[in-house]
Amino acid sequence: MNPHQSSEPSPSDSIAVEPLTQKQQDKSDELFPIVGIAASAGGLEAFTQLLNHLPIDTGMAFVLIQHLDPNQKSLLSDILAKETEMPVREVENGMVVEPNQVYVIPPNAKMTLAQGVLQLIAREKIHGKYMPADAFFASLAAERGSKAISVVLSGSNGDGAQGSEAIKAAGGITFAQCEESAQFSEMPNTAIATGDVDFILPPRKIAEELALIARHPNVTSPSSQAVEPLSKSETALPTIFAMLLTTTGVDFTHYKQTTLNRRIARRIVLYNLESLEDYVQYLQNHPDEVQALYQEILISVTSFFRDPEAYQALKERVFPAIAKGKSVDEPIRIWVPGCATGEEAYSIAISLMEFLENVLPKRAIQIFATDINETAIEKARLGIYKPSQIVDVSPERLRRFFNQVESGYQISKPIRKVCVFAKQNLISEPPFSNLDIISCRNILIYFESVLQKQVMPIFHYSLKPTGFLMLGIAESAGEFSNLFTLADRKNNIYTKKLIPTPLNFNFASSNYPVAKIAADKSMSHKTWDITDLNKQADQILLNRYAPVGVMINDNQMCIRDSHCGDRRQC
Repeated sequence: MNPHQSSEPSPSDSIAVEPLTQKQQDKSDELFPIVGIAASAGGLEAFTQLLNHLPIDTGMAFVLIQHLDPNQKSLLSDILAKETEMPVREVENGMVVEPNQVYVIPPNAKMTLAQGVLQLIAREKIHGKYMPADAFFASLAAERGSKAISVVLSGSNGDGAQGSEAIKAAGGITFAQCEESAQFSEMPNTAIATGDVDFILPPRKIAEELALIARHPNVTSPSSQAVEPLSKSETALPTIFAMLLTTTGVDFTHYKQTTLNRRIARRIVLYNLESLEDYVQYLQNHPDEVQALYQEILISVTSFFRDPEAYQALKERVFPAIAKGKSVDEPIRIWVPGCATGEEAYSIAISLMEFLENVLPKRAIQIFATDINETAIEKARLGIYKPSQIVDVSPERLRRFFNQVESGYQISKPIRKVCVFAKQNLISEPPFSNLDIISCRNILIYFESVLQKQVMPIFHYSLKPTGFLMLGIAESAGEFSNLFTLADRKNNIYTKKLIPTPLNFNFASSNYPVAKIAADKSMSHKTWDITDLNKQADQILLNRYAPVGVMINDNQMCIRDSHCGDRRQC
């Protein structure tokens, strides 16, 4: 099996959900896979083809999120019942999901899954569009984890793309209909463009792959998380870590084992392998898979203004304290480690810009955003996001801080200008310093204790005496309460304690792979000037081996960073 990799009328009150009976609770605990299927225009034909080729005993449940006319009774469940021997039911609020059955969303409804029960509320618009598939997929990812599967079929909008990203991040598997077989390709193509679709196939082939996946032990196991890959060899995981280190320069030995197991188990299912040893062999025979595994381990779920209360707390509590104590010519300095594709850094920049509108005199802003994933950094620098990625941006902010471009929306130049993005290994490379704020959200949860003990003193060292540290909702300073004082429990905001930083840093040389200038036949006979050679060598050293650095002018404004180059050209 060779997966084809590709690089939420106005809301109304929700319908009350009755408490689960013991029988319902028992059924919800039987964690079988659930396949969410998104479809719009042309979707009926595609879903019919898929049903025609699906076995009726996969042990999976199939939930169809079809865009329907809100003012007409739907006959979809009656039509589909003629195409399969599986029971086909239009969903009623509180309906328990059972395996080997097909469930169809009713008209004018938004549907989510919780504790094995389908819940309905009146559908709602997100920036003028209905996105019921994204809503269901997100709840499916949270509910089923590695047993969540998404399928995006024919349709003429971007619904399902963001939800597919959530499912893959949770360890599930994602499908999209190939363009050649779809009547309307915008919907599946938008999902494919996220880079988080595992299989791009026609409906018949999707059915065949689902049947294969249904029989895999990692899928049939009664758990919401992927089973740990069973191994007879104590060297299998260390071998994988060694291959990742050699290829990417990153050591994952002390990364959260549950996360690593989930990611590796997902790859094992994708390739229909039986054991961890089989996957090691696959990695050895397919070098590109090492890079694919690396990208998957680093996958992150991020969005603009995620946890809105945290950004409000910045504007009401943190920004005023910082601005009050600054001189006119002293910039506000912020570091966002683990910035992924940039949404958090840009959200902070926008929030700070809004706050400073009513503050005189104006302050300069320097936001340094770093990540170990170079692919993510490149996307962040570009600052272009698909419509499905800006659903949490208000219309007012979209108008003020974004420009519409052909492929979506781009962050406006004034915001991009204050954000410097650079590749950085948080553990092994020197940090920034003299910072007012560090926003490190949802990174520590992926680190084992040994890495957390390295990172927290780094943050303490990097902050000014009056600096703030903001962590993710599921994180805390914990055993490092000697370094930080909790200032806002709800939003996980800390202040730096005025004690000496434990100096246990060990910033070794970068382990990134050796860089080589690609051979160019057209230049094979060129006589290189020594200045050109020195320039090429300097660029490689800066990009691959030098610590993250910036060049500033007399006003302490960033004019160049060691990875992006001349900021005036960005």
